[in-house]
Amino acid sequence: MYKCLIFAGTVEGRRLAGDLASAGVLVTASVATEYGEKIIAPQEGLTVHQGRMDQEEMEAFMKAGGFGQVVDATHPYAAAVSENIRAACRNTGIPCLRLLRESEEGDGDWISVSSAREAAEYLNHTEGNVLLTTGSKELKEFTIVKDYQTRLFPRVLSTAESVLSCVELGFEGKNLICMQGPFSEELNTAMLRQIGASYMVTKETGKSGGFGAKLAAARKAGVKVIVIGRPVREEGLSPAAVREVLAEKWNLTFPVSAGKPEVILAGMGMGSHGTMTVEAAEACREADAVLGADRMLEYPRSLGKPVFASYKNDELKAYIDSHPEYRKVVILLSGDIGFYSGAKKLLRCLEGYPVKTMPGISSVVYFCGRLGISWENVKLLSLHGKEGNMVGAVARNRKVFALTGGTDGVSRICRQFVEYGLSHVTVYVGERLSYPDERITQGSPAELAEQTFDSLCVVLVENPEAGSLPVTHGLDDELFIRGKVPMTKGEVRSVSLSRLRLKQDSVVYDVGAGTGSVSIEMALQAWEGMVYAIEKNPEAVALIGENQKKFRASNIQVVEGLAPEAMEDLPAPTHAFIGGSSGNLKEIMELLLRKNPACRIVINAIALESVAETLNCLKALPVTDVDISSVTAARSKALGRYHMMMGQNPVYIISCTGGSDDDDA
Repeated sequence: MYKCLIFAGTVEGRRLAGDLASAGVLVTASVATEYGEKIIAPQEGLTVHQGRMDQEEMEAFMKAGGFGQVVDATHPYAAAVSENIRAACRNTGIPCLRLLRESEEGDGDWISVSSAREAAEYLNHTEGNVLLTTGSKELKEFTIVKDYQTRLFPRVLSTAESVLSCVELGFEGKNLICMQGPFSEELNTAMLRQIGASYMVTKETGKSGGFGAKLAAARKAGVKVIVIGRPVREEGLSPAAVREVLAEKWNLTFPVSAGKPEVILAGMGMGSHGTMTVEAAEACREADAVLGADRMLEYPRSLGKPVFASYKNDELKAYIDSHPEYRKVVILLSGDIGFYSGAKKLLRCLEGYPVKTMPGISSVVYFCGRLGISWENVKLLSLHGKEGNMVGAVARNRKVFALTGGTDGVSRICRQFVEYGLSHVTVYVGERLSYPDERITQGSPAELAEQTFDSLCVVLVENPEAGSLPVTHGLDDELFIRGKVPMTKGEVRSVSLSRLRLKQDSVVYDVGAGTGSVSIEMALQAWEGMVYAIEKNPEAVALIGENQKKFRASNIQVVEGLAPEAMEDLPAPTHAFIGGSSGNLKEIMELLLRKNPACRIVINAIALESVAETLNCLKALPVTDVDISSVTAARSKALGRYHMMMGQNPVYIISCTGGSDDDDA
């Protein structure tokens, strides 16, 4: 049976004693006072030893108890006791772990002193009432303060020993506050205001000692704080780290508390501690463990927290599942959790856990702030790990912000701008934002196209010539570069596109794309999606590329080849337009419906044989919502003083949607 001696002078020590006893370890908790013994809850496997011991007495007690491990969980100000524990462990050969109460990080807006004596000397040169929250042991030091019996208000434990020592020093009546903590921010504030305090004296007791609540109350009440610093900056482990060491040493499994641990998803800004919100930093200080990508863990490491470096949801969840002893876990996410963050998927992965979310400073807010540019009308994109129509966004919007990915992300975007006639725009690049080596670069696309930038990179593009583009189809035929390749005329194009029912982010196939007139109009409508222009004629392929650049439709990918073979490796379509099938219509439709059984399809046919082929396909394949229209258009042609209407070939426009009305389908 494993045996452990814990010098349990703090709440962390008492919790550890209870957890170890619950895990099957025989624990002896050593406390100095009768009060300390009373506040430890009785538990099987847990024995309490009450009484102060010097070094020799500690050594004798350790030898007699046969302990395999000692944990020093005494108060940070009990430096002499800690030294005696270390010496006793050295002499007995028993390993010792120092459990450190975590410091409470503040803004430094206080008066720092090294001892109670120094605090008293400082107060002797001031005026106004003082709340003393340092306990009764060092109260004698404050009797040097002039009029201390009326100016000072000690707050001590409500034990006979504490009260007697205060009375003997002259503290009594309304100036003596006897209460048992912990004390909330609200209670501290009320006390400070009740006694009309100008100063408060406290020790750097960490969060468990209520240090943060005291500072917050003092700020609220307008009181100056005098902080007695820890006498020794010790080396040791956090409470969670001590548990990990003992769990590994004795192969322990700590019992899970009722319910699952709280998980906090916190946006941490750009990555440095300086851009974290106060709320996120506080969550890290309170956490039992902090998880996230490695670059985000510098701050929690500085707090001595157990950390786990990963950005994969399944690994993060597995870590939380395997550490039931952690009751509060923080997962840090870059920027703001609502701006292209992994928080959305992570929330689904952590279903069943109590999850709290904390916003952070997003990269667009930070970067625009550094540039002195408002972001209220910025178009937001992410090209991090995915494709996006940056050219289309910049053509439409005066300001576009994008998260990029890879070291060539910026140069690739700038080369596209040059290629698609956007050389006039201004590009701002932000690298390693918030870090000491932060760099912001401004230039034209041509200037930045050949430069290399960090993978942690964002881009803001300003286009003073941006203009709104039509949201409906209807480009004049004369606007397209034609050559000798057949083109779907504007009237037929308009009806066909109406039948397609495109969405802004549709993925569309244009089979038999010709000059690309249909591809261009589809790309301009579905500008956040992608159009795959499939064409077997090399001359037509070249024309599509020329028209693509003319209309700045970078979301078209030209696929040279014969359908359906050329379509095999393409992503699943949401929509498809078939302008020419080379006799392979059934095979093309079969592939479309295999890739997406709900694909929306529009077919153009001129020859009656093509119409018959299409009708046979509609009967044989699982489609519904069938509609057939015959469109005959005529255009005027000037003949001298008159205009004559010239008829065009009639075109059959056939539309359908994948699916079936047949109950047996």
